[in-house]
Amino acid sequence: MSTLKDNITKMIHHLPEDATLEDIQYHLYVLEKIRKGQESIKNDKGISYEEAKV
Repeated sequence: MSTLKDNITKMIHHLPEDATLEDIQYHLYVLEKIRKGQESIKNDKGISYEEAKV
């Protein structure tokens, strides 16, 4: 299982050399949203596909 630090390091290495601080902040934001979503699903707090369609 990857640690948060590992995920951030991988993300930074995949950014272009001319990435701005705003680019990094955006990608950190997205990583955090994904992490929180995965944690919610793991704790059975997600919603079904049918609920999401409404």
